[in-house]
Amino acid sequence: MTRRSPLIMALIYFALGVLFTVFATQNVSQNGWGFFSYFLVFLATLDFASALRMAALHFKIRKLNKK
Repeated sequence: MTRRSPLIMALIYFALGVLFTVFATQNVSQNGWGFFSYFLVFLATLDFASALRMAALHFKIRKLNKK
């Protein structure tokens, strides 16, 4: 199994965060704020945080490889 670049993983996590945000806004507009809406927002938050962490890791690895 090949390793994926942290930048690719960051893009995947970011895309999932956007997807969960879209689902959450659609759910809130149809049903209001319920458990499922909060759950989708929570998942989107985790994905955006993971995307930031992976992007930071990518740039840190890139900086170390230049030295």
